[in-house]
Amino acid sequence: MRVLRTAAVGAAVIIAATVLAWSQILGAAGAASDWVDIKVGEATVARVRLVANAAIAANAPALAGVEIVLADGWKTYWRTPGDAGVPPTFDWVGSANVGAIKERYPAPVRMSEAGGEVIAYKGTVLFPIEVMPKERGKPVSLKLALEFGVCRDICVPANAKLSVDILPGRAGAIPREIATALDRVPRPQQGRRKGDPELKRVTVDRDGPTPRLMIEAVFAGAGNGADVFVEAPEGIYIPLPKRLSRDAGGIVRYAADLAPDSVRDLRGKTLTLTLVSEAGASEAQWTFP
Repeated sequence: MRVLRTAAVGAAVIIAATVLAWSQILGAAGAASDWVDIKVGEATVARVRLVANAAIAANAPALAGVEIVLADGWKTYWRTPGDAGVPPTFDWVGSANVGAIKERYPAPVRMSEAGGEVIAYKGTVLFPIEVMPKERGKPVSLKLALEFGVCRDICVPANAKLSVDILPGRAGAIPREIATALDRVPRPQQGRRKGDPELKRVTVDRDGPTPRLMIEAVFAGAGNGADVFVEAPEGIYIPLPKRLSRDAGGIVRYAADLAPDSVRDLRGKTLTLTLVSEAGASEAQWTFP
């Protein structure tokens, strides 16, 4: 625990400054729960809260966000964490006047750690939440039991109970941090913006000693931060793809090794491919032959 105690003061200062800045941004534009501190020993390693639009527009979902501020050196995980890690889980039991809730995930990054490679976030992340009220013209009460993991040299399971109310009325501007996070959510291929990666081709190579999923994509500009993540349904694990090459035409090639058993299990299943870079992010579905 010595490292944590040494870093506690600096981490607390960084988190406090970030929280203050975001509180000033949110201001009258939205509603927010209290912050919940996540501690390891004496050190605050993360803070989390629930933010939302101040009011519900007449013909649109209410917007909210689960906002996590991490101390320097700490990370939390994407919905598919990679070789290790704990993805966030959102339990909305107890919420009132809620017809449907959809959690969105901003583009993550690949990180290396002792146990392999993970898909995660550092610094600050906000998960946008879209809420469809059951009855228009009535308040929405959001109650969240959040479970997530935070890791540095050790991994710590974290949980927080958060709540916020959204009143009916003129919604006004989306709080800036929610709008920024929504912009980082990968867009479908048919809805790509300038700068979003383009998926060109996915194939299965069965010629080598191990079958491989082969992916070709184009990334804008220099392709800084270019990466691809693949998710399969029903808990089927696909290793993180490895970058192979980039040709003169800008096509970047990746390969993910597949175990023979997983090839059998994947037949006919639809995979989700998430393509990320510093310029943008996109998402595509592909059905395994």
